[in-house]
Amino acid sequence: PIFDPSQSKTYKTLPCSSNMCQSVISTPSCSSDKIGCKYTIKYGDGSHSQGDLSVETLTLGSTNGSSVQFPNTVIGCGHNNKGTFQGEGSGVVGLGGGPVSLISQLSSSIGGKFSYCLAPMFSQSNSSSKLNFGDAAVVSGLGAVSTPLVSKTGSEVFYYLTLEAFSVGDKRIEFVGGSSSSGSSNGEGNIIIDSGTTLTLLPQEDYSNLESAVADAIQANRVSDPSNFLSLCYQTTPSGQLDVPVITAHFKGADVELNPISTFVQVAEGVVCFAFQSSEVVSIFGNLAQLNLLVGYDLMEQTVSFKPTDCTQE
Repeated sequence: PIFDPSQSKTYKTLPCSSNMCQSVISTPSCSSDKIGCKYTIKYGDGSHSQGDLSVETLTLGSTNGSSVQFPNTVIGCGHNNKGTFQGEGSGVVGLGGGPVSLISQLSSSIGGKFSYCLAPMFSQSNSSSKLNFGDAAVVSGLGAVSTPLVSKTGSEVFYYLTLEAFSVGDKRIEFVGGSSSSGSSNGEGNIIIDSGTTLTLLPQEDYSNLESAVADAIQANRVSDPSNFLSLCYQTTPSGQLDVPVITAHFKGADVELNPISTFVQVAEGVVCFAFQSSEVVSIFGNLAQLNLLVGYDLMEQTVSFKPTDCTQE
């Protein structure tokens, strides 16, 4: 359900004159009475939220069975929300590095640690994905690998990793990284990891190299995407299967094997497409590629860790 502030005793809108309003919104827009602070936030996939900047007591469940309260957490109480989550969610949780994201606000309580495990969208179990904070978010043990987070001045909102190559089966394809992918000259921090972008976006040259290696490895009837959106698509068997190669993303210090369910996505009855796309604007490791991986961020140690996990069981 959409949050109803009138039912809450702990909800308060922030005044236009407040420091928080001034720091979050570069040009604060005020309500018609010049008192309340209004916000507008837009995301790369076209979704957006507009409403009142407010504070509320946030209550999260905890591993010891009781709940933990965080009073005066800044939230956006959205009145105009539009996005890919239409009808399916109550809003957007900001996990980035910006001053008012949930992670930044909880930072001291959670030691800069959070993790998520994204369950396959079309799995039979219909299970929820999990989001953990603090000590419950440590990713370790058999199969866990870690790669450094690269910080960039002026882009604190995003989490940058260094991608060195992809492998398709045993064929390695070096990641060149387009000049516009905002990577530094030495290739450090050449891709953003994002839990909110669906597809994995790569510079044109890298995408073409990867696509042709994947196409070479698949013996199936190639078809076009009915939506004309994705470029490498195949007809599946009557049971919905397609024999796809193992694709591994080689991050600095961490080889991450991607699940077949996360490299191809069903776009129509009997048609699956490669869930990667070329982009001349930015390189992003998207959320389909992260399905069935436990992904942990440690902002104190400046690392991201991956561990193969059945996220329906988490």
